[in-house]
Amino acid sequence: MASHSDIETLLSKLSTPQKVQLLTGVGWWHTQAFPELDIPALRFSDGPNGARGTRFFNGVPSSCFPSSTGMGSSFDVDLIHTIGQAIGEECRAKSTHVLLGPTVNTQRSPLGGRGFESFSEDPHLNGTIAAAYINGLQSKGVSATIKHFATNDQEFERRVHAKSCLTLTGEVSERALREIYLKPFQIAIKNSNPWALMTAYNRLNGVHASENNKLLQDILLKEWGYQGLVMSDWTGVYSTVESLKAGLDLEMPGPSVMRGAALERVLIGQKISLGDIDRRVERILRLVQRAKASGILFDGPEGSVDTPEVRKVLRTAAADSIVLLKNDKKILPLTAGYKKIAVIGPNAKVAVTSGGGSASLLSTYTVSPLEGIRAAAQKIGADVKYTLGTPSNRYLPLLDPFIHQANGQLGAYLEFWNETPTADFMSTSPVFPEKLPESAWGTPTLRSNCVLLDGVDETKVNTICWMRYSTKFTPDEDGDWELGLNIIGHGNLFIDHKLVVEFIPTVEGGLDPFNGKDIRGIAKGLKAGQEYDLEIRVSNAVLAAVALPFRCWGVIRAGGIRIVDADEAIQEAVVLAKESDVAILVIGLNNDWETEGKDREDMELPGYTNKLVSEVLLANPNTVVVNQSGTPVRMPWINEANTLLQAFYGGNESGNGLADVLFGTVNPAAKLPLTFPIRLEDNPSFLSFGEGQEPGKVHYNEGIFVGYRSYEARKLAPLLPFGYGLSYTSFEYADLKSTEISADGNFEVSFNVKNTGEVEGREVAQLYVSDRQASVPRAVKELKGFTKVNLKPGETKQVTIALDREALSFYNDREMRWTAESGKFGIAVGASSADIRLEGEVELAKTFTWTGL
Repeated sequence: MASHSDIETLLSKLSTPQKVQLLTGVGWWHTQAFPELDIPALRFSDGPNGARGTRFFNGVPSSCFPSSTGMGSSFDVDLIHTIGQAIGEECRAKSTHVLLGPTVNTQRSPLGGRGFESFSEDPHLNGTIAAAYINGLQSKGVSATIKHFATNDQEFERRVHAKSCLTLTGEVSERALREIYLKPFQIAIKNSNPWALMTAYNRLNGVHASENNKLLQDILLKEWGYQGLVMSDWTGVYSTVESLKAGLDLEMPGPSVMRGAALERVLIGQKISLGDIDRRVERILRLVQRAKASGILFDGPEGSVDTPEVRKVLRTAAADSIVLLKNDKKILPLTAGYKKIAVIGPNAKVAVTSGGGSASLLSTYTVSPLEGIRAAAQKIGADVKYTLGTPSNRYLPLLDPFIHQANGQLGAYLEFWNETPTADFMSTSPVFPEKLPESAWGTPTLRSNCVLLDGVDETKVNTICWMRYSTKFTPDEDGDWELGLNIIGHGNLFIDHKLVVEFIPTVEGGLDPFNGKDIRGIAKGLKAGQEYDLEIRVSNAVLAAVALPFRCWGVIRAGGIRIVDADEAIQEAVVLAKESDVAILVIGLNNDWETEGKDREDMELPGYTNKLVSEVLLANPNTVVVNQSGTPVRMPWINEANTLLQAFYGGNESGNGLADVLFGTVNPAAKLPLTFPIRLEDNPSFLSFGEGQEPGKVHYNEGIFVGYRSYEARKLAPLLPFGYGLSYTSFEYADLKSTEISADGNFEVSFNVKNTGEVEGREVAQLYVSDRQASVPRAVKELKGFTKVNLKPGETKQVTIALDREALSFYNDREMRWTAESGKFGIAVGASSADIRLEGEVELAKTFTWTGL
């Protein structure tokens, strides 16, 4: 790590225009380089459940780990540290110096489009897991970027876009801001020192986060003493002077919108000083020096890490993210007694590895629940049969599993021409010559069937061009197939040279590379196992009339699914369930429903899912319901289900991780990091989420009472409480003891945990603290410590949890200080927020206050 004098020397060598250049990125993923001064360009990559690299789609494959809510459900800091290390190695393989994660925005509502990206509704769990992730990542020399600072907990009007000239402002009380929304950042910064931090798009109490002087200058830099880089979210800077003075070091991406020439102009006008610029540049140079010390290549190649060791971590992480919610009839774990297993449901056949948006990536490989169950069932001699039951997709599922090139390689072949290669190239009934004219440029292998064209060789291909996408399509089921096309421009989709879909968008519609218009057609009478020529022809001339947020030649997305009658499909599932010894019903959401840029409209499962569940449960009581989602869903059939699991998006090894739990290779130990409401109206933010109560504002009326804090304060039972999760064994708690609280608030709590069952298992013991003599309204209890203990049958271990002043305090918004008041505090230890096994009391002799970390 470079010394302060080294940074000062570099600063002295930089001219003012060079310093200004350093304050804005170059392109989407890099910072400015000055090779003559030995200042290389940093490379960034999206996270947080993997390192995607510098391509949005069809990039270099990566390991996809469970969604953050899945990581949070593990309550396992050692596992999360290991995951951070694995992602760090992937970053190194991709020559990436800065990973844009983790996300620690508190989930106010189940509807938040990016709720799956944060670890928990509880600030202590959220910040503690984040710190473990960051420490693991940065141990490999890769900078973490904790985000989004702050209150970016919904997608509605979070940023300026074509339909909105105003970003939403979150109106948050000082106490709620400090105790709920800033606390995860505070914990993570204190315990892991992330080298970078990203500001949010939204406004906070009327001021954009990227220029919020109180948020950045007063709290982050001065009060917390943060020394890392502060960057904007992409296109999330709205001022020149204000953002610089508040403490925003780096505007991303490039070219500059609010800096560059504008910054030079305000410098000339003396609205800022050269010292203001130097302070921002210094932090960028400090991160550059860290990157140089890491040994990660600059402008290096992008590779993958796919080793047996990484696959083991992926599989462990997937299994340890699965929460056992009900096992009333002890159907699980599945044994050799079950010879006929039915696998049913829309989430069974496809591996739903992650939510959408910044978290999405091209996995090195995937294992679906059906594949994992089949492999495990084979070991016990069971036969597995599958049926869909009902589709749950918002958009047509990608055709990825059913396509390959003529040479046998995965994916498709994509060709580009700067002029139309034939006169009737875009005709709906073209002549198909054996060979079209020489390509301007070709991409021989497209792994994914959703391709954002952001990696085209611009020295060979003009922005306006003609494209042909060709592949072999082999359906896996007989019948009529609905095929869909989502592109930028005019395009046609053909099956065996017959037009199936024609897409002619207007400039106003279908041009969003992430959320374009979905146009569909029907290919009749397809045969399972038969190979068909699939071709898409595109002219992207409409790009001349639209401004995209980054260099892009368009997008091609081809999806499809066999057309099924809803009632017939459910009846097929019922028949299969009746014929089977046990049915495994895999349902839930996917990245169509949970994604950056869109909040969910409700908590409902898609389409006919609830009807499917009810019918299958009626047909076979030995049904295991597996819900896969990043955040809570409504479960109107929960009382009829005697066996239920929550599987968060599980990454590459989703299927094997699920099978390991179902068949008992892994004894589940995960706990819910979120409260599951019975209905949306029960959620504490119900009246003040989304559009809010007035244009441009959302009032955080629930204050500090977020998640389980609210349910307990209102004495309102949720569907499933925070911290809840079962095991294949049982545990007993005893012998609660605590030390006296020191003058500065430190004390310890110890207790015994015993495995009273017949199999080895792990228990997440949770410690909650309550202030029994508070002068302000406080939560009934708050999570302040947890530990995960592994026990053999009959084994007892003593657990000790160390606590400090944070366990006692609240934020005094009158004095603007943290306060621990003298008096008695309750100590509650248990298996969940609703399952308290031991209770005790400690006493603080004298009130004390403080500011800072």
